[in-house]
Amino acid sequence: MSVRSSVGSITGGRLLRGRGLREIVLIGVLYIFYCITRTFANGDLGPAQDRAGDLHSLERVLHLDWEHSINNFFVAHSWAAIPACYWYAAAHYTVTLFVLVWLWRKGPQHYAPARWALVVSCLLGLACYLLLPTAPPRMLSGYTDVLSQHANDGWWSTDASAPKGMGGLTNELAAFPSLHAGWALWVALVVRRSTRSYWARGLAWLHAVVTAVVVIGTGNHWILDVCAGWALVIVAMWLVDPWFADSRQLVKARRLEFNRRVAGTRAPAIESIPDEPVGLATSEEPPSSPKAEPRPPLAAEPLTTEALDAWAEPPRKRPFEC
Repeated sequence: MSVRSSVGSITGGRLLRGRGLREIVLIGVLYIFYCITRTFANGDLGPAQDRAGDLHSLERVLHLDWEHSINNFFVAHSWAAIPACYWYAAAHYTVTLFVLVWLWRKGPQHYAPARWALVVSCLLGLACYLLLPTAPPRMLSGYTDVLSQHANDGWWSTDASAPKGMGGLTNELAAFPSLHAGWALWVALVVRRSTRSYWARGLAWLHAVVTAVVVIGTGNHWILDVCAGWALVIVAMWLVDPWFADSRQLVKARRLEFNRRVAGTRAPAIESIPDEPVGLATSEEPPSSPKAEPRPPLAAEPLTTEALDAWAEPPRKRPFEC
């Protein structure tokens, strides 16, 4: 499809008519509600830093405290830091929106469950932001805010990834869980179930991996933030996406089949037969098996001396054979 025909289909009303227009309004309202509600979270930095410290302590126990090394790499290499800043500020929205439009064009069976999974994951993440404000690594000593360091190279301000002059509209303590990483995994999962193209699947998984590295390297999220964001999206898709329901049914069917096979291989129970009392005659005799007729004896052949030697030689040599 050419760019001209795509623009025509949109302006002609095929995308902006009826259900398409309702979807655009719904997503816009939900996103505005999400952004405004995030600002109602507790803004006390002290408790949020304490939670971040507890999170980092747990990472040390789990041997996952790699944030400092990754952050130092981005600080020391501007060739990686500047693209990472653009990725953090733009890919989170553009790639997700592009995939939503692509799913819409593929049909309701692809779009509807993916849309609801995204909505449920945002609501769960919003609940975490309101109940457990957590400071990102860049707000603790020893870590560098890479986006603030390269704020002159892009449109973002020194307040997270918000555009310049709009820093007050974002919640900088919304680090746990990372919906940057969560939405990127959502992209990988919905592309995985909606197309057989290995190129599309590979690019989607690459987007998820790069996003996870970027949010950690720029000092905006902990590794456990990324894990929590992934878990959040998996739970949301497990709740509303039929793809996961089909997988559960398949696992259940395979488990039942396995149990049935195991039960079928068991030996049947042997019932004990009571012994007949000795000395009591039975009225019926068991049927006797037909007796084999005796075979006629073979004719005896005279044994020669050579035959006797050949018959006696192997037993004498056998103990010494290798």
